[in-house]
Amino acid sequence: MEKPQPELEQEKDPEAEAAARALLTDLYQITMALAYWRAGRALEPAEFELFFRRCPFGSSFTLAAGLRDCMRFLRAFRLRPADVKYLASVLPPDTDPAFFEHLQGLDCSAVTIRAQLEGSLAFAHVPLLCVSGPLLLVQLLETPLLCLINYASLVATNAARLRLIAGPKKRLLEMGLRRAQGPDGGLTASTYSYLGGFDSSSNVLAGQLRGVPVAGTLAHSFITSFSGSEQPQAPMLTPASGQGPPRDLSILTESWLGKVCEYLGLRVEEIHLGERAAFVAYALAFPQAFQGLLDSYSVMRSGLPNFLAVALALAELGYRATGVRLDSGDLLQQAQEIRRIFRKCASHFQVPWLESVSIAVSNNIDERVLAQLAHKDSEVDLIGIGTNVVTCPLQPSLGCVYKLVSVRGQPCRKLTEDSEKQTLPGSKAAYRLYNREGAPILDLLQLEEEPPPQAGQELRVWPLDISGGDCRSQTLTPVSLEPLLRVYFHLGQMCEPIPSLAESRALAQKSLSCLSSAQKRLENPEPYQVALSEKLHALLESLAQSSPEGP
Repeated sequence: MEKPQPELEQEKDPEAEAAARALLTDLYQITMALAYWRAGRALEPAEFELFFRRCPFGSSFTLAAGLRDCMRFLRAFRLRPADVKYLASVLPPDTDPAFFEHLQGLDCSAVTIRAQLEGSLAFAHVPLLCVSGPLLLVQLLETPLLCLINYASLVATNAARLRLIAGPKKRLLEMGLRRAQGPDGGLTASTYSYLGGFDSSSNVLAGQLRGVPVAGTLAHSFITSFSGSEQPQAPMLTPASGQGPPRDLSILTESWLGKVCEYLGLRVEEIHLGERAAFVAYALAFPQAFQGLLDSYSVMRSGLPNFLAVALALAELGYRATGVRLDSGDLLQQAQEIRRIFRKCASHFQVPWLESVSIAVSNNIDERVLAQLAHKDSEVDLIGIGTNVVTCPLQPSLGCVYKLVSVRGQPCRKLTEDSEKQTLPGSKAAYRLYNREGAPILDLLQLEEEPPPQAGQELRVWPLDISGGDCRSQTLTPVSLEPLLRVYFHLGQMCEPIPSLAESRALAQKSLSCLSSAQKRLENPEPYQVALSEKLHALLESLAQSSPEGP
């Protein structure tokens, strides 16, 4: 598993620059930077907030993710000479050379980041990140930070939804690398689907770089590459105990196949020779972890008997086969029939562990199919999901935005014709309020200068209505509360280690368990409430009534 500190040390971190290059940005960030600089405003203190306006997929929650990648990016942020040279080629030719000197000297030593904990629940309009520092610089950070947070949080939330459908006992394998939006998207998906609740990934690079547990079986190509005429170079297998002479696994399997076919009422000559040869070859390579892919030819008339023959041959030598996989057909029905046969064979051949051999399934599994496979009568143990976790087909983007909330210490607000796009002014603090049962009841946004709320004291708050309707204040008394925004990065230095990926994953599952079943419903969930303090609400009202002037 990955550890918190070393992954963020640039000199030891192979991903430090790969997380995002400084020029992975939109051109208008550069043109604004030039305009800020020419106006003499480059170093003015400013703060931006990164947040989203609606939870994705129609859910009532989002998982905060991508913070570790943001920290990598900020620590490595520098414009290289080649970057500055390129910018000079796309900006006006009469641009003052001093501007490029300013760009080349930029780093994040004057930047401070407050953020929600990775893996925590996040809700609409509550900042995921608060970014403060020199105006020109924190403006330049907008696009890469959005890029790093948007997809990570989206795929983590998608994975969490799939985990909620599957329940706690089914194992989930992310296997979407080949369907992902490029190599970076594939690595991000594997990382944050694990954070969202998947058990493992097929992505080897995610295992090496991020500590994600990796898993996999074999493909149809391996099985169909065998015709049955091949002679294993090393067919002999030593018993698992290390005692006794090696045995020829091919011959042993052939012997067991006759017994299996007799018991199941099948004819040996109808069983595919090439498939059996492939299974034997794989078992010789992995006698402690033999798995069979059953549907290359016929599941019941070839794949299953061939698997049983190899599994029983291995059992005679003291090994245990670990599982089978189905990748086509009626997965639920086939899994039930296979389990029934496993139980019968376990009893008949006196191999008790055979009845509990893991059954894995895959094949374009979406939320609807997953719900069927997760049913209490399902015999499926492991579910592999690719396309429908990494591409997030129900919603392709979380829609995070990055908005200026203060400059020179003065609150800023965006007023538009679309009330949903209006922003909340001022540097803010955020708190989660809990009831007596320890369940969260709302997130409170207030100005950072306000004293924090106190447990046991009555509060007057104004529920946030994103539709722009009139909202009445309400009073409540929290039993406990927690601040949501922590300082992770201050003046270029890490202030607090990022939890390991496994720790963030555990936090996500613990946080989700605190929500009510109504809030965790995947369709028409009960919305979670976000509210404003009385002082922030008053500021909002006063700015709305005044003319929208800039700072």
